[in-house]
Amino acid sequence: MATVIQRIGRHSDLLAAGVVVLVVVMMIVPLPAVILDLAITLNISVALAVVVATLYLPRPLDFSAFPSLLLLTTLFRLAINVSVTRLILLHGDAGHVVEAFGAFVVGGSVVVGLVIFLVLIVIQMVVITAGAGRVAEVGARFTLDAMPGKQMAIDADLNAGQITDDEARERRADIAREADFYGAMDGASKFVKGDAIAAVLITLINLLGGIIVGVTMQGMPFAEAAQHFSLLTIGDGLAAQIPALLISVATGIIVTRAVSDKDLGADIAGQIASQRKAPMVAGAVICMFALVPGLPKLPFLLIGGAFFFVGRSLAKTSDAEKAGVLAGELALAQAPPPQASARDQALDALSLDALELSIGFGLVPLVDTGGSGGSLLARVGAVRRQIAGEVGTIIPSVRIHDDVLIGSHDYVMKVRGTEVARGALLAGHQLALDPGDAVGHLDGIPTTEPAFGLPAVWIADAQRPEAEALGYTVVDGESVVVTHLTETIRRHVAELLTRQDVRALLDRLKETNAAVVEEVIPDLLSVGELQRVLQALLREGVSIRDLGAVVEAAGDRARVTRDPDLLAEFARQALGRTILAPYLDAEHRLRAIALDPAMEQEVSESIAQTSDGEYLAMDPARAHALVQRLHDEVEQATARGRRPVLICSSRVRRHLRRLVEQALPHLSVCAYNEIAPGISVETIGVVNA
Repeated sequence: MATVIQRIGRHSDLLAAGVVVLVVVMMIVPLPAVILDLAITLNISVALAVVVATLYLPRPLDFSAFPSLLLLTTLFRLAINVSVTRLILLHGDAGHVVEAFGAFVVGGSVVVGLVIFLVLIVIQMVVITAGAGRVAEVGARFTLDAMPGKQMAIDADLNAGQITDDEARERRADIAREADFYGAMDGASKFVKGDAIAAVLITLINLLGGIIVGVTMQGMPFAEAAQHFSLLTIGDGLAAQIPALLISVATGIIVTRAVSDKDLGADIAGQIASQRKAPMVAGAVICMFALVPGLPKLPFLLIGGAFFFVGRSLAKTSDAEKAGVLAGELALAQAPPPQASARDQALDALSLDALELSIGFGLVPLVDTGGSGGSLLARVGAVRRQIAGEVGTIIPSVRIHDDVLIGSHDYVMKVRGTEVARGALLAGHQLALDPGDAVGHLDGIPTTEPAFGLPAVWIADAQRPEAEALGYTVVDGESVVVTHLTETIRRHVAELLTRQDVRALLDRLKETNAAVVEEVIPDLLSVGELQRVLQALLREGVSIRDLGAVVEAAGDRARVTRDPDLLAEFARQALGRTILAPYLDAEHRLRAIALDPAMEQEVSESIAQTSDGEYLAMDPARAHALVQRLHDEVEQATARGRRPVLICSSRVRRHLRRLVEQALPHLSVCAYNEIAPGISVETIGVVNA
């Protein structure tokens, strides 16, 4: 037997093709009654086997071939109907199975058989098929809506190192199979509904056609023809509707099946058994029905007593299980904790957090949401959402932990394990900053605000009303840490952008602009090259929320050059209006500092071309003079309450930005071709050396 099964498995493709060919042959070639008896029996057996198989499925995807199987069984059943109709009309006989269903199952009564047949049709169409079709439709819709979130969750787990690449690919394939399965089930449920409608029409055709053939061609009296052909027609309908009803039940089971590690029977039994009070209450109520006058007492007392007995048995079992669980918990609590292996400890030591905030033990109350009421964790989450909305990229989670190696009120910020910023708070004090219009002197401890390097004063908590009355801006220690963290993330957001993040952004963009992603990635640019383009933009504080425009601009020029710096320049031109928007006044006027033409020519001639790209090889003295002159112009503009922008040609823009970014990190350097139409430029200074 095992050998036969193995041979069938090796030729399963031929078996499926043979079934399809058999269906076509049955519809065209007349078959003897013996063959039809075997086919009807096979149809009922297959339907029953499918129902039983669905009961043992842990999850619907384990029977992903069900929609196709549903189509094949429906076609096979319709082919049997065609063959039976042919035999009934030609010979007035359709085999022993149909005759048995017409004579024995319904007792030879046409009316009873017709009523049973119609009841089965109503059950199948109105109850099972309609409900299963609705569940399949809703399941397909929800599955498709949930796909982006599931994809992002997989990407997040992969980025966090919780799963491997192979596991991520397998989970993505499961999501795709799930969407395909529920989409196919949504359409396949229409087969069942159509099969029920076809059964009614075929029965009417057989009934009318049989009477006409019996009276006109076989010379039978009308009453005899009606009785004979009606029984055969009803037998055919019942023989077909029983497997059709089983297949409908299987469809309903599989679309309503939730994901589980057990079969349906075990799930139902376990979940009902967990509610031990339910059968006891139901049994007591059923027993009370026996007291109602006119109702039979024996059935209610038997069933009610059985339910009550089952409930008591479940209660005893539940108490025993609780005692066993409690004993196990006590034994586990008394057992020594398991020791992690040296390999596990070594792997833990290799873990690296993208963003990390280490705090001294004196700052622990800032993250204690219980007794101390600290809100640092919630505010850090808000900061991540705010920066993500500003720059248009994914901001990783910030790992906050205490560190005994730093001062009690110190904090350290790290990016990929490397310290990038450090600060300290003063216990019992708050930070007061002079916004420029404060009046009077404020006693306190002079310091420097850590985020922007502004002069500030530490004042005691009780001095806050006095400082605010003098016009100072007062912030608490928690706000100091949050502001410092915000600016640190902004300065290093380019380093935090990984290729996995870029892939997630592209997957999100593909939902609304699939054409540009499919055209550019990976034919023109790889994910790594696009990552370097986006990092170049983020490094200068340019938002990449309009990712579609960036990909389009980079893709248009990727056929000419694949230099990320040059592609970033072309992307800046596409984002020119977004880049300059923060610097425009109400009249769409840009106040800018310009380079003297001679100075710009000197910078342009100092650009050296190497095998690794272009570099600015300017004389150090001249470069220092240029930076100092630009610093003076920026200070003058800032003193007049203006926020200037340095404008120059696109040829020297990125080199000039690299030259001045250390001395003037917040100065925006823009090219002339980034200025969109409708923006007027007012030159407030000219830089020469």
